Amino acid sequence: MKDIKSLYLSELEEFITENGFPKFRARQIFDWFKKGATAFDEMRNLPKKLIDFLSGSCYISVANIEKKLVSRYDKTVKYLFCLNDGEYIESVVMSYHHGYSICVSTQVGCKMGCTFCATGKSGFSRSLTASEILAQIESAQKDLNIRISNVVLMGMGEPLDNFDNVIRFLRLVSDENGLNIGMRHITLSTCGIVPRIYDLAEYKFALTLSVSLHAPDNETRSRTMPINNRYPIEQLIKACRDYFDTTGRRVSFEYAMIDGVNDTDECAFKLAALLKGMNCHVNFIPVNAVKGTGYIKSRTERQKAFVEILSKRGVTATVRRTLGNDINASCGQLRRNTVN
Repeated sequence: MKDIKSLYLSELEEFITENGFPKFRARQIFDWFKKGATAFDEMRNLPKKLIDFLSGSCYISVANIEKKLVSRYDKTVKYLFCLNDGEYIESVVMSYHHGYSICVSTQVGCKMGCTFCATGKSGFSRSLTASEILAQIESAQKDLNIRISNVVLMGMGEPLDNFDNVIRFLRLVSDENGLNIGMRHITLSTCGIVPRIYDLAEYKFALTLSVSLHAPDNETRSRTMPINNRYPIEQLIKACRDYFDTTGRRVSFEYAMIDGVNDTDECAFKLAALLKGMNCHVNFIPVNAVKGTGYIKSRTERQKAFVEILSKRGVTATVRRTLGNDINASCGQLRRNTVN
């Protein structure tokens, strides 16, 4: 069975015409996917012969809503989706003044083993197809009756560990014939798979690369992020500097502030030296409370002092507003409770 929703429009046109149907039918099918169609018999302007052919030779990836939580405070919505094969993934929809953003998953679970993250504690099952990443957006839009304008690949999984499917997704989601979400409205997060950062740079996408840094030195980072043992912090920062030189796009760094682990003044001075002269932005995030980690978030005054040290040394930094606190909006926790 062909994963029809992962096809580019040109590939879909070729598939349709090769099987004896007019080329224009491909665009009609593409339009139905944009509307969130989950079955071929929903495509009312297609002839029965084509519907029967598609039903017998293709499948449509779905993200069916298993659970839905809505924050009492800021209307953030967290979804637990069930995929065609029964696997579960999570997505989060957030409302901002500029529109709606969705944080999507790219894998079922994660291999990276970051000690502060809930996703990896449930293990890794598989990577998502491009269509399964798309399905999260389409399902949320249909359920909430909204248009999502911004996408963040920062949910379950490591996007650069699912490189080919993520590249296909990026091209599909930005296609003007599809959801038409421009690359400048897309953020891709990575824990730092250095060779893939160079591979991504070659595409020269206008997206924002967001690197999960979380520490200013190898000793601290290796304790919390095993990926650092393979690609040390010096290699990662060089790759980020080279990424900017190739794409002209400013890199964003994520830094989860953990009380007594990476939030000292010494850490701030080290981070400022590490990023000196680099065109970047640092997002500080109070670490999420995840059962079993023992980590607690830094105090508000510690966060402010850390940001001030960086700002005085020319590094742009802000503390990111936390949304969906009452529904555990960080990805991995809902699936973990459901699967386990």
